[in-house]
Amino acid sequence: MKPDANTMDTMALRRADGVLEPLKRKIPIPSSGQMRVRVSACGVCRTDLHLIDGELPNISTPIVPGHEIVGVVDMLGDGVSDFQLGDRVGIPWLGGTCGKCWYCQNECENLCEDPEFTGYTMDGGYAEYAIAQSRYCFPLPDIYSDYEAAPLLCAGLIGYRCLKAAGVGKNLGLFGFGAAAHICIQIAHYQERRIFAFTRPGDKKAEQFALDLGAYWVGSSTSTPPQPLDAAIIFAPVGSLVPAALRAVRKGGTVVCGGIHMSDIPSFPYEILWGERVVRSIANLTRKDAIEFLELAPKVPVKTHTVSYALEDANAAIDDLRDGRLSGAAVLIP
Repeated sequence: MKPDANTMDTMALRRADGVLEPLKRKIPIPSSGQMRVRVSACGVCRTDLHLIDGELPNISTPIVPGHEIVGVVDMLGDGVSDFQLGDRVGIPWLGGTCGKCWYCQNECENLCEDPEFTGYTMDGGYAEYAIAQSRYCFPLPDIYSDYEAAPLLCAGLIGYRCLKAAGVGKNLGLFGFGAAAHICIQIAHYQERRIFAFTRPGDKKAEQFALDLGAYWVGSSTSTPPQPLDAAIIFAPVGSLVPAALRAVRKGGTVVCGGIHMSDIPSFPYEILWGERVVRSIANLTRKDAIEFLELAPKVPVKTHTVSYALEDANAAIDDLRDGRLSGAAVLIP
């Protein structure tokens, strides 16, 4: 299915709590400060799943999901000078900020009071073309193909931000071993950390994937690790993992909740929080995170594990993610 001169193919959400549907859209024209990118690959992120399942607030439909976008600049809006036609770029989740609020003025743009998010408040990369503000796009390391680079733009970036929030401790737990964890573990090894991987009970495929990537210990999310952890990162959107992680970390340890959405956290005894343990969330990313991570990834080198799907098979990719059938990340190829 090829677009005519004025239209493009997309997979769009027409209603919250629905499924993606093929939708013809006009090929967009960039405004001032924006550029148009011809999409060559777009990763499928768990946040896309939360969007489709209606778990994010204030969803305006129709919306084209996708915020792990790799493509080539093919049209520039007025005032764009940081990229040129033909440049390969990555477009992440954070699509724009106000630049005026307290958070933007204090190096916390990820907490902006009036942000834009790719594939949520503005159309994303489940399409043949995408529009982005040039200031929130990034050149990509040459060592990665388009589909290899796509997961770096959220799974990689959020994993990196979570890792920084976890502190410098050597014994690190990862709860949920999917796209973000499979990148995070590689950076952690580069930093000479010891990884304890927690997977869904009975998920032998995820256990083996973690072992193949060098996990020191692997167990189910209900298991007790053989020694206390310095920190734990929760990538699975399961609130009951918070008390489980608190029980696994030592006094003074940190539990980082890495998802944009999580089911309710059940009540738990104060004694597992006591001892100056910390629970904190990670919200979005900053451009500084992206610059740091994309410089670091080739040095590790991070290697992404991907499964490719045609654009029209986006629902199959979403279902495979939801049901835990993926090892690594799904990537759509228009």
